[in-house]
Amino acid sequence: MRKVYNILAVLFLLVSIVFAVLPMGTLAVLPVALALIFSGLAFFISEADAKKFPKILLILSVILLVVVLAKAMMPDEVATDTEFEQKKIESKNEDLKDLEELEGLE
Repeated sequence: MRKVYNILAVLFLLVSIVFAVLPMGTLAVLPVALALIFSGLAFFISEADAKKFPKILLILSVILLVVVLAKAMMPDEVATDTEFEQKKIESKNEDLKDLEELEGLE
């Protein structure tokens, strides 16, 4: 049973790493929580001499949870492009001039 928990913990840890890298938001918390649960179960079921690997998985899961939560706390801000806004205004002014010229020709 310990091996099954270890395999599931590794699987969910890998999925949570992928989710943490991709812009998934707080959705990455779910596989991290599952990795924490399975690595914790593997740690408590293991004998004293076999606790090293589940302990590493547990530490990695906690670190990844901190990373995901820190990433979720950072605001997603989009910088305004002043050059684009200025070109858009100039283009609108040119279009208005063209329309006025067309109206004047009629």
